[in-house]
Amino acid sequence: MDMTMSVQEHKERTARSYKLLLLFAIASMTMMFAGIVSAFVVSKSREDWLKDFHLPIAFYFSTAIIILCSVTFLLAKKAIQKDNRQATTVFLLLTFTLGMGFVFCQFTGFEQLMKSGYFFTGPESNIATTFLYVIASVHLVHLAGGLISLLIIIYNHFKQKYNSTQTLGIELGAMYWHFLDLLWICLFLLLYFFR
Repeated sequence: MDMTMSVQEHKERTARSYKLLLLFAIASMTMMFAGIVSAFVVSKSREDWLKDFHLPIAFYFSTAIIILCSVTFLLAKKAIQKDNRQATTVFLLLTFTLGMGFVFCQFTGFEQLMKSGYFFTGPESNIATTFLYVIASVHLVHLAGGLISLLIIIYNHFKQKYNSTQTLGIELGAMYWHFLDLLWICLFLLLYFFR
């Protein structure tokens, strides 16, 4: 009985340690984005700031898609907690597909910006569009990390490493994904309202 308790305690401590490490990583990413946003706010007072700029329609679609990603990831976590492996598989694969859809929409948004005459660098660039590219690109880099971790979770799921008593990998992935979702919504609202 004591051995069972110590194994259970060890699993709980390990889970807390991993969650704490992830929270520290999320805090550092939040500070990095806070720095970028601060520079964005300060630069808004420049005379060459674009006042009539409109976000590409693809960014609206990507916002809806990333919200759906969080929902499907949450459903995957709930399904594995009930040992429903088939539903977990469906929701994890759907989350990955939607995540790739988000990336596609982001690149489509960049393409729409360039077709509208807004460029990231060069003589035709503007500080406002440069910030938009930087913010969206840095978020995409973090999303790439999320997609890679999601692929690892899917692989581990197919190797049957998760069940109702072992959900740590899916929980950590869901925490990170929800952070990415919330971060993009905040960035999108900033870009939409703070022109």
